[in-house]
Amino acid sequence: MDTLTHTLTGAVMSRAGLKRWSPYATPLLLLAANAPDIDMVTLFGGATNCLHYHRHIAHSLIAAPFLALLPVLVVRLFARKPFGWKAAYGVSALGVLSHLLLDWTNSYGIRLLLPFSGVWVHLDIFDIVDVWIWVILLAALLVPLLAALVSREIGARPGSGRAIAATALCFLALYGFGRYLLHNRASAILESRLYGGLAPLRVAAFPTGTSPFRWRGLVETGPFYSIEDVNLLTGFDPAAGQLYYKPEPNPAEAAAADAARRTNPFRVFLDFSKYPLWGFMPADRPDGSLRVEVTDLRFGEPPIPKFVASAVVAPGGRVLQSEFRYRRR
Repeated sequence: MDTLTHTLTGAVMSRAGLKRWSPYATPLLLLAANAPDIDMVTLFGGATNCLHYHRHIAHSLIAAPFLALLPVLVVRLFARKPFGWKAAYGVSALGVLSHLLLDWTNSYGIRLLLPFSGVWVHLDIFDIVDVWIWVILLAALLVPLLAALVSREIGARPGSGRAIAATALCFLALYGFGRYLLHNRASAILESRLYGGLAPLRVAAFPTGTSPFRWRGLVETGPFYSIEDVNLLTGFDPAAGQLYYKPEPNPAEAAAADAARRTNPFRVFLDFSKYPLWGFMPADRPDGSLRVEVTDLRFGEPPIPKFVASAVVAPGGRVLQSEFRYRRR
């Protein structure tokens, strides 16, 4: 999820009662809820490096106990008075686990079992940014502030906001469960149809926009992919999808693809990609060279995909250039 969602989650967890565990629960949770994203520093090594190491070991279960120590040490450096280390560590650990849980829910995925397994797991129920989660968490923080202002005006004692924060976390869990059920319904609809007379090999449903009833369907058949608009409040027409045919490479294109696969950007990208779509086109130079591209249809589609690995391969299979980018040039 995005940084704001993780930060708001940490703040609401503190308000919901964890600040009773430790006097420094709020700064601990704000740091811990974002701690696994420390691996974003790998972006300085380039896009390929970031794709490989972001949501890598720092987002695994085995690293969580060690990451939970970092916020405790940072807060201790600035704390004016001693605090209980065990309680502080427990609060921090819950913050780290909240990050892993939220990242598991979206389509990008997470590798929870590293270093024992590099399999990406993802629930596909939330987008990276979900405005309804923002609304729920912001309400849990702002409503008590407004209530406190009113209480001061009338001379009443302001509440702690604990009940509202706990209710917001429960509502967030219910919202996630509801989206899980709707996601399963959208997937079942996609699975039950024929596309161009062909049964799907795989289907996936991804969240889109602000409505939990609208899903971006992705259907794979033998010769093509189909991008479908699934609205659970209306009917579904499988013939309305946008088709993207898988290329049937000629010998030169197949050799260029094999050469591209052996480069590091393609190895990293193909390990990450779930629905790769290949493309071949003549390169500007040198004569006879080919540009090989592969995109992941989970994140946009041609002509403006969001995840692209590309290579320029000269005749004879020599790779002149290979790179991964988060958007096509």
